[in-house]
Amino acid sequence: MRIRDRVFVVTGAGSGIGQAVTLDLLSRGARVAAADLREEGLAETVALAAAPPNRLTTHVLDITDRAAVAALPQQVIDGHGQVDGLMCIAGIIQRFVYLDQMTMDEIERIMAVNFWGTLYMDLAFLPLLEKRPEACLVNVASMGALVPVPGQSMYGASKGAVRLLTEALYAELRDSNVAVTLVFPGGTATHIAENSGVEPPRIPADKMPKILTAPEVATAIVEAVQKGTFRVLVGRDTHMLDRLSRLAPQRAISLAAERMKAYLS
Repeated sequence: MRIRDRVFVVTGAGSGIGQAVTLDLLSRGARVAAADLREEGLAETVALAAAPPNRLTTHVLDITDRAAVAALPQQVIDGHGQVDGLMCIAGIIQRFVYLDQMTMDEIERIMAVNFWGTLYMDLAFLPLLEKRPEACLVNVASMGALVPVPGQSMYGASKGAVRLLTEALYAELRDSNVAVTLVFPGGTATHIAENSGVEPPRIPADKMPKILTAPEVATAIVEAVQKGTFRVLVGRDTHMLDRLSRLAPQRAISLAAERMKAYLS
């Protein structure tokens, strides 16, 4: 899919991967409707982009608010005249605790943001995407959707739901003009813990895995859209877990459990 002069809606555009994707798209000549819960994050994106107003619009949005999401397509049409691509990147993680230490409010919040928010966005924009000569729909899962990570069980479950949702959309849209892309980023340096209101585990420097940068993940996502790639694995850790989860699923689960045991009570 061509990027230049196309209009993309990006959630989570106020920080991290969403912000990096927004900047990457703009650098390639696209127009972007940037959506995020935090107005200050969107202001930072605008400052970093330094793009003309006709190429970047911002939309303060709670993706768990179904009515607000339903109103967004018309706002984007009003600002840009069309929608060619949707990139659902917004997400949160949970507290690093075992499942039985979580409250139902915490569990419901994780599912609301990561799964329901993605579903609301997909349903809201799909009718517009299907009207375009070519379009894309990108949902971001996680390597936690490949192998369960103790201490992030509900995060993984929510991203697993995103994975199956996206695979189903691919199956249903195979013969349409909408290219569906499913992204599995590895560990990435972002402010997701801070934005989620959680304290990350303290991992010694000598045991810290290699962390991707948000621009690295963004480049992989945008290039996948250009090529029409369905499944995108970003990072060596993600590739390793993907292979291991298919060849030896029980071993993969045990490996993740052993690595996290020291950081959970």
